[in-house]
Amino acid sequence: MSDHFLMFVPTDPTWQPTKADAERAVELFKSIAPNAQTIEAIFTDDVEFHHPCENWSGVDCAACGADLEDWFYETTDKVYRENHFADLSVTTPCCGLHTSLNDLNFVWPAAFGRFALESMRPGLDTNEEQEKAIAACLGSDLRKVWIHL
Repeated sequence: MSDHFLMFVPTDPTWQPTKADAERAVELFKSIAPNAQTIEAIFTDDVEFHHPCENWSGVDCAACGADLEDWFYETTDKVYRENHFADLSVTTPCCGLHTSLNDLNFVWPAAFGRFALESMRPGLDTNEEQEKAIAACLGSDLRKVWIHL
C-alpha cells in the first residue's frame, strides 16, 4: 500500500517557528484536512532534505534550465558529508550560478529545512488561500511538498 504526505517547509532552510505558532498551524491544518490520518509539526536540529520520493521528476538549474540531476545527487551527498547541510551554497556546473541547493528548480517540489508541517494521507489538496493562512500562522513563506511512498 502506498502513502501520501503533504508537507509545508519554510523557504528558508534554517528557519523554525515558535512552538506556539507550530501548534496553531497544526490546529489550522487539522481544520482544513479533518480526515488526515496524522498532522504534526516536525522540528529537527539539522537541515534535512524533504524528497518527494516517487513523485521525483528531476532538478534543473534555476538560471539556464540545464538538467542537474546527476550533479545534484553527487553534490547533495558531498554537502551532507562535509557539513550536514549547514551550508547549502553551491555553484552550478552548467552556467556558474552561485545559489543554494534549496533554490534549484525542482521539477516536482522538494525542500531543505529544519521544520516541516506534515500530514499523512490528508485526503485533499490545499488551495492558495489555505496555504497563505498556514504560512501566516507560522510566520514564514512555505514550500509545498507532496511525498508519495
